[in-house]
Amino acid sequence: MTYCVGLCLENGIVFMSDTRTNSGVDNISTFRKMHTWEKPGERAITILSAGNLATTQSVVSLLDERSKTHAERSPDILSAPTMFQVATLVGQTLREVIAANAAGGMVADNGIFNATLLVGGQVGDGQQRLFMIYPEGNFIEASEDTPFFQIGETKYGRPIILRAYDATMSVEEAIKLLLVSFDSTIKANLSVSPPLDVHVYEKDSLKLGRVFRIDGDDPYFQDISAGWGVALRDAFRQLPAFTMPKDA
Repeated sequence: MTYCVGLCLENGIVFMSDTRTNSGVDNISTFRKMHTWEKPGERAITILSAGNLATTQSVVSLLDERSKTHAERSPDILSAPTMFQVATLVGQTLREVIAANAAGGMVADNGIFNATLLVGGQVGDGQQRLFMIYPEGNFIEASEDTPFFQIGETKYGRPIILRAYDATMSVEEAIKLLLVSFDSTIKANLSVSPPLDVHVYEKDSLKLGRVFRIDGDDPYFQDISAGWGVALRDAFRQLPAFTMPKDA
């Protein structure tokens, strides 16, 4: 399992993903689930992946290869004229990889080779955009009503983002919010774990922003983890006491 989030702000998009993959409690590995492409001044694209690792790596490899031979494959991810067309190409590639596995008899009925992707960024004079792409290759787009997407193990961290998100918050506040969301997920599910990869895309920059990794022993992450636990206990104690009904 995994946990990835793309969060739209008025001044950019913040991407965060964990790095744990496992096929059992005794087979745990670390793999990057965040991939980026750019043509500075023209476009910046980020993809986060959840699902079967072989599938997602094949998709990323195909996108890379086709961007290097775009004369034969036009448009490719680095020449598609809009983010919508970028998302369409990524969806087609994901569907192609899954279909190829199916043709080879590799896909089980339970969809074990499926994957879900987040694709976000900006192309040219278009708006910054964020999409969630399903295994079938179709997708939905983030909006004012749905300003963030999660993939993977989403249920533990979602309520935190829903309660605290504000489109006008700073990038630093957004990262703090996502770290709380990831910490809650990590504590509830052993299949999600640091290091956490982060990319901060600045709106209209048309280039990759700050890309960095937060390790599990990072002092700030440790402070967030401990502080959130204390804050929850304090908030719980401040809530009104329950009174048992007399006829109970």
